Amino acid sequence: MSQTSREIVKRTLRFEHPERMPREMWTLPIGEAAAPEILKEIRRRFPSDFGGVPPVYRPSARVQGNPYEAGSFTDDWGCQFINIQDGVIGEIRDPLLSDLADADRVQPPYETLPEDVSAARDTVNQACAESDLFIRGACCPRPWERYQFLRGTMSAMMDVMDPESGTRSLIRQIHEFYLRELEFWVSTDVDAINFMDDWGAQNQLLIPPAIWRDLFRPLYQDYCDLAHAHGKAVFMHSDGHISEIYPDLVEVGVDALNSQLFCMDMADLATKAKGRMTFWGEIDRQHVLTDADPEVGRQAVRKVAEHLYDTAGGIIAQFEFGAAAQGQTALAIFEEWECVDTEARSAAGVTD
Repeated sequence: MSQTSREIVKRTLRFEHPERMPREMWTLPIGEAAAPEILKEIRRRFPSDFGGVPPVYRPSARVQGNPYEAGSFTDDWGCQFINIQDGVIGEIRDPLLSDLADADRVQPPYETLPEDVSAARDTVNQACAESDLFIRGACCPRPWERYQFLRGTMSAMMDVMDPESGTRSLIRQIHEFYLRELEFWVSTDVDAINFMDDWGAQNQLLIPPAIWRDLFRPLYQDYCDLAHAHGKAVFMHSDGHISEIYPDLVEVGVDALNSQLFCMDMADLATKAKGRMTFWGEIDRQHVLTDADPEVGRQAVRKVAEHLYDTAGGIIAQFEFGAAAQGQTALAIFEEWECVDTEARSAAGVTD
């Protein structure tokens, strides 16, 4: 009997020999607008194994604008983003907190959390029961990025390099909101929760690892402990060169990590995490997906497979289709992953 998408993903995370690799494609509005037909074809031939749930949050009066439209957007924390390009997100220009002494101005959006928790839980649980897809909760804690949105990137970097009590207090305030949010999601029937923070520049971690371990690793430990205590898997996304903290993310309990593999030494990543954590994609968005030659995409897949693929699991065929992405290259990536998977299972004598 064929395995459902949910079972395929769960077996992948547990290294229990799924019948095939799971797959997922992320898209940005700019990519959707540029290549609607090829994206339709990709979704037809390689449907995602991941799904979502209906909205259960309450609207925030603080939200103004559209995050993916040129102009100004204010989010539910009151942070204002300026965007100069339709289809992608903007950046903070005037941070809410120019001075840490004004931290009392920060009001986490508790008003957006479900008012009727029981009814919201029933809505989520029904969606999970009616789907064979692997469902992640509709929240995404991002404590470091939220700190940057509130303080501005330059001030945030200076704060954490010599953290005073105000820095730790603001981080704690952010963290407490995210814990409250996660407490709802782990009480539902979703299969996993996810969180994110972009921690890498192109060739190194943004801050010294010791500072990261002091200020932020404990937060992620809390998220993982909470999720695992309720039987949920943990998915994390982090862009940039983050190989220095790969072992930490394995240790705190991240089950699947989405990172920019092509910024780092994949052989080194395999040594640090293969067989202990699932590689949740990806394929290079900077140079591979933007190349019009599908063969470049196929070669990229083979490079990842050489270091990270295993028929037992621990890898997900995933990439993001965003600005300047090429449709035929994206299609070739999924085709090549299917070939890699089929060839390896045949060679190993693995049958569905």
